[in-house]
Amino acid sequence: MSTSSRTPLRVKSTWFKAGRTHAPGEVAASLAFIAWRVAQNMLKSMRKAGFDIDPGPQYFDFLAEALAFAIQVAWRLVYARYDDAGRVAFMTTLANRAGEELAENRTRLLGETDPAAIKAAFIELLNRRTEEYAEFGHGPEGPDFAFLRYFATSVAELMPEKDKRWTWDQVIAIEGPEAASTLAKSVAGLFDEAPRRKRRPAQTEG
Repeated sequence: MSTSSRTPLRVKSTWFKAGRTHAPGEVAASLAFIAWRVAQNMLKSMRKAGFDIDPGPQYFDFLAEALAFAIQVAWRLVYARYDDAGRVAFMTTLANRAGEELAENRTRLLGETDPAAIKAAFIELLNRRTEEYAEFGHGPEGPDFAFLRYFATSVAELMPEKDKRWTWDQVIAIEGPEAASTLAKSVAGLFDEAPRRKRRPAQTEG
């Protein structure tokens, strides 16, 4: 087992109609989709690197932990941009949309029949992780080492014994930082209110 790098995930993080301020719920809805993409990409990368994450409950438990991590990073990135009411609106929408995405996919792929229970379990996990991640730092360079180490520890608990040691290396060195970088770029794009330049029409000669 060895660590493995990959091409960074590309996500669309600009508004179709630029030049206006978007409500916290709008930003959160977009970030929920991006967080889901980030979680899926982490899972894909871990499996490609040789980690045993088979389709089934473990597969979605990993996605839940990756989503919780992504949401904590997004929360740190937007916290200073909103007042208390905006923060509540943002986090409520972000958590609910992410939980719905996880529940929909788990129900569809595993044949489980209670998406509400799946979402509720994710929200419970997210609430616990929010309290735990609050102990760690996040600055201009992203999550600090303790933040990444806690994420790695949470993921390692889901892995078979033979993969636990390598999980720490992969998550701390690659998965966590790359996910945080993608989210930072996405947040910057979503809060960029400058109108985009119109593309010049292609010219033909003849």
